[in-house]
Amino acid sequence: MTGGEASVRAFLASPAARVMQAALDIDTLLQDAIAIQQIPAPTFSEAARAAYVAQRFSAAGLSDVARDDVENVYGRWPGHNPDAPALLISAHTDTVFPADADLTIRHDDQRIYGPGLGDNSLGVAGLLSLLRLWAAAGFRPNSDVWLVANTREEGLGNLDGIRAVWERLGSRLGAGIVLEGMALGRIYHAGIAVRRLRITCRTAGGHSWTHFGQPNAIHELIAAGARMITLAPPRHPRTTYNIGLISGGQSVNSLASHAELYLDLRSEDPTALAALESNIREIVTGAARPSVAFAIDVVGDRPSGRIPVDHPLVQLASAALRTAGHKARFETGSTDANALLACGLPAVTVGMTTGGNSHRPDEYINLQPLRVGMWQIALLASTAAQHVAGWGR
Repeated sequence: MTGGEASVRAFLASPAARVMQAALDIDTLLQDAIAIQQIPAPTFSEAARAAYVAQRFSAAGLSDVARDDVENVYGRWPGHNPDAPALLISAHTDTVFPADADLTIRHDDQRIYGPGLGDNSLGVAGLLSLLRLWAAAGFRPNSDVWLVANTREEGLGNLDGIRAVWERLGSRLGAGIVLEGMALGRIYHAGIAVRRLRITCRTAGGHSWTHFGQPNAIHELIAAGARMITLAPPRHPRTTYNIGLISGGQSVNSLASHAELYLDLRSEDPTALAALESNIREIVTGAARPSVAFAIDVVGDRPSGRIPVDHPLVQLASAALRTAGHKARFETGSTDANALLACGLPAVTVGMTTGGNSHRPDEYINLQPLRVGMWQIALLASTAAQHVAGWGR
């Protein structure tokens, strides 16, 4: 038996665990997730959703409920020893969808569809569900637990929300758990390195007929992009690139004087990532000439970090999953935990159910695994709060 399994079994033998298991309420969890999902929250525009979560945190009886300058929402569940290293449990509030997106919910047998429902309204609802379980059981852990609904995880948010959480709470923390809605069964214990570049091209422009043959910023950018996508990054360590956005021009009959694209680069190894970025920069530099100017701006920089699979937090997450009835898989990825791991805080990212079509209007979550997923969260969070002070950093 591993240390994680022993800790989970010890918690399961407690009266608090029995009360929590009986109090699991998946219908209310879903109602909360939908209520959160119905409040638009594009990255950098999370204020309305933050206000709702802050009100719910206060109603749940959390101490020290507050919002910061980037609309993170904080609340503290007091432990027996406020001076001991605390546990952080977070879930991001922002979505990839614009403020005017159609957020209509659709039920279909064992699925619910809705933009942003799984990523990450369900994760935020998981924080509220955990508070209900702890209140029902009168649970008071050894260490304080900070629950945070943080912003700016998606897109160009650059993890600025969780970075602000670290600036505010980092000295008090001993470990972190990040909740995502659609990653049930996966334990992310390592964060991959991510760089995001904005590549801009500028030319004099002109009329499509009169000035035909002179540089067109869109043509030049497309040509450079075509060379970029011939690159073959290594499979081991896994390294990827993606041109996700491209825009520019003035009209259909104009030579574009401006065009830009956004490029996402990822790798399991920072050295491989740096090599790929160097190749991209060589392509862009080679495409420039006196009448064609290029610029590269770094618009995202997610750090890498990891804790080993045998770390007590990872083992506890694995034991909680198995106890709840689900197989565990150890993964690397890009989540809010990247920033925590890079700062030296042991952290894992775990999920609440399965689903699909993330970042698409037809995103969906599966209903059947939700009970297992929420019970796994309760086991992990409750047990971690009892042991975090002994893990060290």
